[in-house]
Amino acid sequence: MHIIINNSSMIPVYEQLTDQIKQKIISGELKEGEGLPSVRSFANDLKISALTVKKSYDKLEEEGFVVTVHGKGTYVAETDKQLALEARRKAVEEEFTTAVTKARAVGLKDDEIREILEIILEE
Repeated sequence: MHIIINNSSMIPVYEQLTDQIKQKIISGELKEGEGLPSVRSFANDLKISALTVKKSYDKLEEEGFVVTVHGKGTYVAETDKQLALEARRKAVEEEFTTAVTKARAVGLKDDEIREILEIILEE
């Protein structure tokens, strides 16, 4: 699994890991029932603490994205299709919110933002 950790980011490493795994699940890159790397091997691959990976996996389990079977590993949880759709929609809404905030910050008016969106939708 390809994960990028930015050690100079203000976002804690476990949150970066959690967010990236969550995105892979929401996008369908990680499928239901698919196993995640073991805590130790993932920590070694990413050159981070095993406790950091464990914290991330615990957070994902708490949010219902994965299930951990003691002695077997951590797996992508079976999802309610409506819940998965809502998670994808929320992710898109967050990206739109970020884009609109950036556009307003550089001085674009709402009509100009809508015009840009219309151009993108026509492509």
